[in-house]
Amino acid sequence: MSSTQAAPRAEDIEAKGRFVAELKRALHEVIIGQDELIHGLVIGLLTGGHVLLEGVPGLAKSLAVSSLAGAVHGSFNRIQFTPDLLPSDLIGTEIYNAREGTFSVRKGPLFANFVLADEINRAPAKVQSALLESMQEHQVSIGGNTFKLPEPFLVLATQNPLEQEGTYPLPEAQLDRFSMKLVVRYPSKEEELRVLDRMAKTENTPVVRAVATLDEIRAARALVDQVALDPRLREYIVGLVHASREPASVGLKELVGRIHYGASPRATIWLALCARANAFLDGRAFVVPGDIKRIAKDVLRHRVIPTYEADAEGLSSDKLVSRVLETVPVP
Repeated sequence: MSSTQAAPRAEDIEAKGRFVAELKRALHEVIIGQDELIHGLVIGLLTGGHVLLEGVPGLAKSLAVSSLAGAVHGSFNRIQFTPDLLPSDLIGTEIYNAREGTFSVRKGPLFANFVLADEINRAPAKVQSALLESMQEHQVSIGGNTFKLPEPFLVLATQNPLEQEGTYPLPEAQLDRFSMKLVVRYPSKEEELRVLDRMAKTENTPVVRAVATLDEIRAARALVDQVALDPRLREYIVGLVHASREPASVGLKELVGRIHYGASPRATIWLALCARANAFLDGRAFVVPGDIKRIAKDVLRHRVIPTYEADAEGLSSDKLVSRVLETVPVP
């Protein structure tokens, strides 16, 4: 939000954010538990940020994405990434009509509001790179022509942290295109009992209720952009990002040589956007430090890359980000 733009009124946030509670309720009717996953997906929806989901198989990652699309009347395509996938399998190709002697464009599955890139690290680099233009520019090139993708457009990708043999880890440039990386964890014992009660049936295909429209999403996004972000919190966000690059500057000398790459300027942008969305979800017209702290790990964990020494010492990205959050003073 610019310094001359007024913050939205609380009643406007309440009115245009009313669908969010119903959206989360509809998703929970299909998905048991996974509160942080659903919260992160809704933030991605409100900010237009692509989301990377990491977790072992069977944790409802794909179900959460398809349910989100169904709950907001959005078009949805699922792409199973495999080693033999080609870029044209994503973006589409030109088809030659021998009878008429002309080419026609056949659009690929990227032409949808919600695209599930399932097990994205199973496909080679040339296929992964085919996503870059679509994720950044919301357009693709087919046969020398450029085609706009539908809006809103979200890529929601999954990857399995296990079984790394035969996979193609995402390069940092592609990871940086994702606004957040959500780690999907095992359910609690109580949640798993509820999963058993609901899903242990021969006919157990859950169907999500459609509770929101794409127009409501667009209106909410416009309001999220207006949520006030105090200059001191802007400095706090920049301070967190810079501390990930130069930990010694904030007294974290023990992390020198433990961070291979710090967060990029995109991290600064997404920290601000996601903090505004978190404030919107809480019904506030202004960001507080708690908004930034809540989403910081999701925004930073795939951008703060540990060195081999850090890995050997058990210092994961999450632990490095936690040390930064503990050290950088909160305004």
